[in-house]
Amino acid sequence: MILSGHHKSSIIKFVISFGVFLAGTTVIFAQSQSGGADVDYREFPFFGSRIAIWAVGELHLMYAAFVLAVPMFALLIEFIGYKTGDKRYDKLAHELTSLLSVSFSFTATLGAILTFMLMILYPRFTSYLISIFDKTFWPYGLLFFAEAGFLYSYYYGWGKFSPRVHLLLGLGLNIVGTAIMFIANAWLAFMTSPSGIDEAGNLVSTWDAVNNYIWMPINIHRVIANICFGGAIAAAYAGFKFLGAKTKEEKAHYDWMGYVGNFIAISALLPLPFAGYWLGSEIYAFRAQMGMVLMGGAFSWLFIIQAVLIGMLFLGANYYLWLGMERIEGAEKYKKFVKYLLATITVCFVVWATPHSLVATVEEARKMGGAHHPVLGILGVMSAKNTAVNIMILTTYISFLLYRRGNKVATVSWAPLGHSAQFLIFAITIIFVIAIGVIGYFVEATVRIGLSVPQVISVLFAMTSVTIIDIFLFRNARIVGQIKWGEIPARAQYMLFFLAVTFTWLMGLMGYVRSGLRLHWHVYEVMKDTSVDAYTPTLGFASTVVSCIVIIFFVFIMFNFWLTGLLHKKDWEPNT
Repeated sequence: MILSGHHKSSIIKFVISFGVFLAGTTVIFAQSQSGGADVDYREFPFFGSRIAIWAVGELHLMYAAFVLAVPMFALLIEFIGYKTGDKRYDKLAHELTSLLSVSFSFTATLGAILTFMLMILYPRFTSYLISIFDKTFWPYGLLFFAEAGFLYSYYYGWGKFSPRVHLLLGLGLNIVGTAIMFIANAWLAFMTSPSGIDEAGNLVSTWDAVNNYIWMPINIHRVIANICFGGAIAAAYAGFKFLGAKTKEEKAHYDWMGYVGNFIAISALLPLPFAGYWLGSEIYAFRAQMGMVLMGGAFSWLFIIQAVLIGMLFLGANYYLWLGMERIEGAEKYKKFVKYLLATITVCFVVWATPHSLVATVEEARKMGGAHHPVLGILGVMSAKNTAVNIMILTTYISFLLYRRGNKVATVSWAPLGHSAQFLIFAITIIFVIAIGVIGYFVEATVRIGLSVPQVISVLFAMTSVTIIDIFLFRNARIVGQIKWGEIPARAQYMLFFLAVTFTWLMGLMGYVRSGLRLHWHVYEVMKDTSVDAYTPTLGFASTVVSCIVIIFFVFIMFNFWLTGLLHKKDWEPNT
């Protein structure tokens, strides 16, 4: 069989990337077996070892998140197309998967570079981690090989296998990719919450070292966050293609693709704060002191930036949906609600971003009567913030609900009852969430933390029950207008870019928090960092580094988009 040039180049890229990865793994494994390194640290020129590892590690994680997330929703979209018979979904899934070929090579290459840099710059630390997790390295390498096999079979086998066989290949790709992430997460989670070792730091149980306090919360949090991130990048790609489209058909296709990517990103964003709460609670459970550093110490102001970014994500996501309603004939009747939704999100955004303690001069603090503002301080506690974010989630869900039913009129006989039931569910949930938030001001801290659980459960129940009612309510609904794909303002595409950049920047900042939480420890309370970089970077310095990494990532990803676009261009021909 003769392979095309594109197929050959993809196979060559994989062989090189996997070879580099396997070589690095073999070398450092051999190093650990022979007793480790002679030096503890080596310095990276110009930037220093810490920033060099930070940059390469973050870029690797960003690409890994994209490579993990895209197959998840590509498989889901393909399955929808298979069940409905709509070829648009199959085409969309195939185009999304085409983004993975180059991205997979970048991920593997960055991973190999990171491996070698850890081995060279932090030899003692790397040797110690390998002594703990050496049993997981070979499964990791084999799973990496299996992922490549599934990926290329899934992509190049499009249309060559029966739909069921092809879906099974996609399922295998997702299972293997998730397993790879779970193994890698065990290494970084161990650094924050070590277990499975004795008092001297020697290994007692590999499984206990893997299954440490924050391993599963990080797994769940990263799966959800990766879907957000991957959906946002895919939507940005669609926006990029939309702005360069020459025909109405192209604009319609990429408008729809941008909507689907954004829908997936926002769908994953809604439960993401809940996964973050779980992760935070497990950090508190492992070491209360670490939890205090996280929320009330050196990193507390970074969570104000996080709150602003999350608020911007909710505002941006809702704005995109409101713009999208302009392409739907018959959605005009819902535009009157937009101002109320905007007002609700704005108020919740302000509460969500209000700090508990203000940075103030001595004179200002005296006038306030302390570090807490007499009025705004009330909004700076978790009772107010949990309430605000839950209301924001419900408001965003309502925006999507209005968008979904924009050109539909329910025809079932029980339509008035269904609408009333949905309204009642929303009203009761909002009242309950606010009541729980108010009660939180009058109970002790341990009870207050536990009250976030019924808030979360009530919001999830409301969204689930309303969705079920809506599906049956609008079954066989009367269509009063068409969705004019492609007829959407260009600023909607810029909003997709904004959402992608914001997601990426937020991911980088939270990665800094997770890593910096260990302070001057490589492995918390087990192995100290005695290098010249054993300090906690200031918020301004960390934000600058993360911003530079985000810029580099988007330069790389735009290069990926450009390379992927070459597949659809005509072959070059000499001028005659």
